[in-house]
Amino acid sequence: MTTWSSSLYPGEWRRGSTAGGCRNNPATFWLNPQFKLLLRHPDAPGTSDCSFLVSLMQKDHRKKRREGKNMETIGFAVYEVPDEAKGQRGVHLKQNFFQTHAISARSECFIKSREVSRRLRLPAGEYVIVPSTFKPHKEADFILRVFSEKAADSEELDDDVVAELPIENYLDESQIDAGFKSLFRQLAGPDMEISINELQTILNRITGEQKDLKTDGFTKEACRSMINLMDSDGSGKLGLVEFNVLWEKIQRYMTIFRNYDLDKSGSMSSYEMRRALESAGFKLTNHLFQLIILRYAEEDMAVDFDNFVTCLVRLESTFKTFKIMDTDADGVIALNVSQWLSLTVFA
Repeated sequence: MTTWSSSLYPGEWRRGSTAGGCRNNPATFWLNPQFKLLLRHPDAPGTSDCSFLVSLMQKDHRKKRREGKNMETIGFAVYEVPDEAKGQRGVHLKQNFFQTHAISARSECFIKSREVSRRLRLPAGEYVIVPSTFKPHKEADFILRVFSEKAADSEELDDDVVAELPIENYLDESQIDAGFKSLFRQLAGPDMEISINELQTILNRITGEQKDLKTDGFTKEACRSMINLMDSDGSGKLGLVEFNVLWEKIQRYMTIFRNYDLDKSGSMSSYEMRRALESAGFKLTNHLFQLIILRYAEEDMAVDFDNFVTCLVRLESTFKTFKIMDTDADGVIALNVSQWLSLTVFA
């Protein structure tokens, strides 16, 4: 009697973040959950093939039926991991990979069913299983199970949480362009510092003149976050040097936004947003990206420029705060109640 090795992974497709649809949707397919399967042991001596079975099952089908909802149309695709990525842990494969590599195997079809399964035989090696709904933006919870005749290793692929931020260029006041100094004096007023209200007026005036950027306007809360990020002397306002650094930062964000607003709609789709975040230096897990979309995307899953900037500012501020508190650089911090409230309520 053959004893099969098995692995089980719960997962979810969420509109705007991990519901990328099938391979017919190359711009979003890569955002689906991904699971790596390492087949080391062929079925028999002198052969290279390994047998395994993939089962994809939707959860809560009885609950959906009671609520009058149908099952989603589901299936999966299997790709061989490229040589340069073999042996790496936790690397979520990106759009370019799926556009340049052929499929190795797949479910027989996409069907509206509680479960889709197929027995497969592939040469020993590393593979990625990508479960998906047929159309993007369809939400469901699922369980992926993999059974293999011989022992096989598997894991969910997800990016590590990383912030790779450019070095900020704090110039001496004497090094700042005379034209920028003159502009600053006009904006800052007699006290030569920019307050939350002044920053809000400045940003909304500037972005309002950019016809290719959609925005509902920067809120006071967003401007407060920017000042908290840049306020090195604790005054609650920005001096010339601090405002110069913030202005360079916003200019950079504007360039990234325009580069990833691929359809030039003036707003960014949630899927474009993930690539834009990576370009800005932030790599996030699927779960964290879901939270970003819930917080900063509009009802139609679009992200306007003001929300894009606010998101990046909050991410940068949070990463910098964590780095300061992580005194031994082990990626773990301990907080007392006061510290926790300071970070969550007053951030």
